[in-house]
Amino acid sequence: MNQIARIREELAKRGLDAVLITDEKNQRYAAGFPFTDGAVLVGKDKAFLLTDSRYIEAASQQAEGAEVRLFDKEHPLSALLKQAIAETGAQKIAAEDQKLSHAAFLGWEKKLGLRLEFAGNLFDTLRAVKTEDEIDSMIRAQRISEKALEEVLHLIRPGMTEREVAAELVYRMLRHGSEGNSFDPIVVTGAKTSMPHGVPGDKVIRAGDFVTMDFGCLKDGYCSDMTRTVAVGSATEEMKNVYAIVLKAQLAGIAAAKAGVLGKDIDAASRKVIADAGYGEYFGHGFGHCLGLDIHELPYAGPRGEQPLPEGSVSSAEPGIYLPGRFGVRIEDVMIIRADHAEVITKAPKAELIVL
Repeated sequence: MNQIARIREELAKRGLDAVLITDEKNQRYAAGFPFTDGAVLVGKDKAFLLTDSRYIEAASQQAEGAEVRLFDKEHPLSALLKQAIAETGAQKIAAEDQKLSHAAFLGWEKKLGLRLEFAGNLFDTLRAVKTEDEIDSMIRAQRISEKALEEVLHLIRPGMTEREVAAELVYRMLRHGSEGNSFDPIVVTGAKTSMPHGVPGDKVIRAGDFVTMDFGCLKDGYCSDMTRTVAVGSATEEMKNVYAIVLKAQLAGIAAAKAGVLGKDIDAASRKVIADAGYGEYFGHGFGHCLGLDIHELPYAGPRGEQPLPEGSVSSAEPGIYLPGRFGVRIEDVMIIRADHAEVITKAPKAELIVL
């Protein structure tokens, strides 16, 4: 999928003639082809994808909406870009100032012999609102993650290590069609579940422990993200109670979410449930973050989320309670922000604490 038409509309709104794209995710967004070198140039009437011999064949087959050209020793990238710019007739050309270092930005100006404009939040703005094709890719990624979880829940047992569970999740996502992890999986057990971003290690799962699994995969380059906390063998009444509070808080945040609502207000609806239950100091992160080609995108549904979530944005919903040195609970789903509600695309069970 490519978004060149949407990019052109945004360029026109900003009084720009063209944009030079060097960030890998923005290149994929524009031309539908992932690669690590080269550049994409989108002008008013023409678009170009410039790459080297490693990617030229695949790019020629897969890129959409852009003319593919090869750069090499005899035809340097900067020279091809100058030629492409001339063909577009562009005068005001922007570059990704939020992705390039200051030195790299100045370097491109020197190579091209022109003054570049700032693209600013152009791609953040565009990528915040997903098309239905993008959403479909994210749903497919989510289904892959859920299949992996379903299988791994049958494997978890006392004596197994966090690292082994993480490996099983990754392996099974790949088996079901994942293109890779959307981030390094978090699998923690026992007292380590109080660490929101704990790293899987050799800690052994014991009967009576919580196990928290936060993981996701890629499909068509788009991310899934989910967290489930389960108990092994048994759970205390306190563990069950904390789980129930987190679930209630998550549902409250989801109920508050719809297009136009500030991220901080969605967060506040969820946070109030946890605070009213006496655990306010143990919920330190935000309610959720948007995601897409990157696992963390804007806007943000947290205490500092001053932007309204636009219709078509996709956000996580992941409150938690973390009791240091004891245990923690997080439940995470992904939701599409619709005009008058939030559509949860995660289907994995959560209504009751799963005890394996």
